[in-house]
Amino acid sequence: MPMTTKEIRALPVAVPMKQIGEALGISLDLTYAAAHSGQLPIIRVGRRMLMPKAALLEMLGMAGESDSE
Repeated sequence: MPMTTKEIRALPVAVPMKQIGEALGISLDLTYAAAHSGQLPIIRVGRRMLMPKAALLEMLGMAGESDSE
């Protein structure tokens, strides 16, 4: 089930793959496929794959909204 706007805004600065999928409303397999194909701006920290929260908010069209909404 997709996350609410409030839950998305509460995510950490570097979002793990599972939570990226939940925010986008897609499966974990599809999230990894999108990351590997370059459709998601992923950063790697060791073996971990993370997405900057700012990029996720921009992708969802939420970049200009304040955190109090």
